[in-house]
Amino acid sequence: MTTTSNFAGIPDKFAQLETAKVVLIPVPYDGTSTWGKGADKGPQAFLNACENMETYDIETDTEVYQQGIYIANAITEKSSPEAVVKAVHATTKDFIKRNKFVTLFGGEHSISIGSIRAFNECFDNLTVLHIDAHADLRDSYNGSKFNHACAVHEASQTTNLIQVGIRSMDVIEKTYMDEEKTFFAHDMVSDEYWMDKVIELMSDNVFITFDLDALDPSIMPATGTPEPGGLFWYETLEFLKQVFEEKNVVGFDIVELCPNENDKTSDFLAAKLYYKMLSYKFMNEAAEDSYDNTYDVDYKAGSSNNSKFEDDED
Repeated sequence: MTTTSNFAGIPDKFAQLETAKVVLIPVPYDGTSTWGKGADKGPQAFLNACENMETYDIETDTEVYQQGIYIANAITEKSSPEAVVKAVHATTKDFIKRNKFVTLFGGEHSISIGSIRAFNECFDNLTVLHIDAHADLRDSYNGSKFNHACAVHEASQTTNLIQVGIRSMDVIEKTYMDEEKTFFAHDMVSDEYWMDKVIELMSDNVFITFDLDALDPSIMPATGTPEPGGLFWYETLEFLKQVFEEKNVVGFDIVELCPNENDKTSDFLAAKLYYKMLSYKFMNEAAEDSYDNTYDVDYKAGSSNNSKFEDDED
């Protein structure tokens, strides 16, 4: 893929690695998807849409790009699913250790195995908030443990995994699912307190992995495996804003945009969602102070940043 020089066309002074608080890692990979193909084209479509997006957020009254957003080189490894996960893990961990707020845009959901692994190695007592139509809990699929259908299996074993919006799964996935931490779409419809219940289950440090097919296909048709009955725009934003306000979100990834060249609405929604999530992270001084404390330059285990690092140079 060919990345734009700056995210959303922002001025150069806000797009430099040295000063940017945010790093965006594009991962144009679509090696294990089993139905609709095209997630490898998602990052470029997303970046193109960002260039046509207003950078002032009305709701938060902020221009979050002024915190600095650096677009990293795209991860173009595709020799094997395992190699992709390894590359994502290494790159993500490197930028976390550089004291950046690390975000990723895929690509199919298998890339999240690497991103989650990196964050789990870097932050104590990590909650993974998995927003998705699909459970993605298989131990292996089509002969690989690094398939998109296995995206959060490892997280189910190593982190505090909470799943939201689930409405499609194989019966074998019940073996690995913690139903007390799983919020099925059909239950959420009639439960006005589901957002509070999800947040009560979280630890302080939260990583969000957001599969765009969590959204209803009426507003997000351009995914590889659309499922009816998904989340809508404003309820999604209400939930995310509450998570960012009440917890320390340490990073996030967004995956599974399969762009339709004849309809740019999904690309633009993905761009707005990404920018909204950043806006919620940095929407006030308190959030910025929290950021500064979390990404302490020394990454000493047991310090206020809740990091697991102690001169780890892996």
